[in-house]
Amino acid sequence: MLYHLLYPLAGKFIGFNVFRYVTFRSVYAAVTAFGICLFFGGAVIAWIKAAQLGEKIRHDGPASHSSKAGTPTMGGILIIMAMVISDLLWVRWDSKFFWLTLFSILWFGGLGFTDDLIKLLGHGKNRGIPSIWKLMGQIVGAILIVGLYMYILPDDYALKSSITLPFFKYPLNLDALYPFFAVLVIVGSSNAVNLTDGLDGLAVGCTTFAAMAFVVVTYISGNAKFSEYLKIISVPGASELTVLCAALVGAGLGFLWFNAHPAQIFMGDTGSLALGGLLGTIAVIVKQEILLIIVGGIFVVEALSVIIQVTSFKMRGKRVFKMAPLHHHFELSGVPESKLIVRFWIVAIVLVLMTLSTLKLR
Repeated sequence: MLYHLLYPLAGKFIGFNVFRYVTFRSVYAAVTAFGICLFFGGAVIAWIKAAQLGEKIRHDGPASHSSKAGTPTMGGILIIMAMVISDLLWVRWDSKFFWLTLFSILWFGGLGFTDDLIKLLGHGKNRGIPSIWKLMGQIVGAILIVGLYMYILPDDYALKSSITLPFFKYPLNLDALYPFFAVLVIVGSSNAVNLTDGLDGLAVGCTTFAAMAFVVVTYISGNAKFSEYLKIISVPGASELTVLCAALVGAGLGFLWFNAHPAQIFMGDTGSLALGGLLGTIAVIVKQEILLIIVGGIFVVEALSVIIQVTSFKMRGKRVFKMAPLHHHFELSGVPESKLIVRFWIVAIVLVLMTLSTLKLR
């Protein structure tokens, strides 16, 4: 909004010219989202407490988590609010990709909100939306996103169904399989972040680091010169998503202020489904779906640990891990929660560095 209001005034006062730059708007989108979280965080926590929307702890989980019962949840509302307000202020409204990502945030956030609400109002008898229906909701949302994305792209877009392969100079064209692949990426990303959200600050911290990487990736993908130099697929207009990714970084850091161990609030499915779906959507838009596997390596491993655990138990009647997802296995192995979270963050930062290195190593 500020771009459309203030940039036209650059002819009268040259200082307003800064609003044309993605880098300037990205920095202040992050600052704005961070500030909104800090300013409204206490009020949101108080409101959720007053509504008695406290976390219900699994009886079969680590015993140390029993003290977390009653902690305000559904904090994803704060993250989404901070991101949406910041984005509306700093992103150009003529960007179709922005509205597509906004749809992703609201769809998956709404699905998570409904799931959280059913869990919390079920008085222990309801575990939320039945898994099959929640999965169907994610798939429908992903199909709509991919369909709109394919419609937005120019008809003569030569690489419409292609993906970028890390370490390779030339893209891979999936042809008719691409829409199915893109839906899988978005749904898989949403579920993977949801599974990772089990320790104070773990999911939001890893998501924030991944968003930092996508700040760089989206800027390069939307810049024809940089993308040509680095031999990655150029997506016209994608650089505007740099502002959105920066807002995600700011909102993530702001929420982490309250979510750091010991957490004052949890994001719930409202936040984890929304953030995961958003990361998947951004990866699809900039044609970096495979890169998401690297930068989101923590999420991938967490999801794989659940798949391995369930498969092993059904086929052999034995568990591979003490408990899945993987972070619970380490907890039950004696690693203190605060140390475990920081170690996961360290791995996430290393994965960000590896991700950025792939942009040049081709």
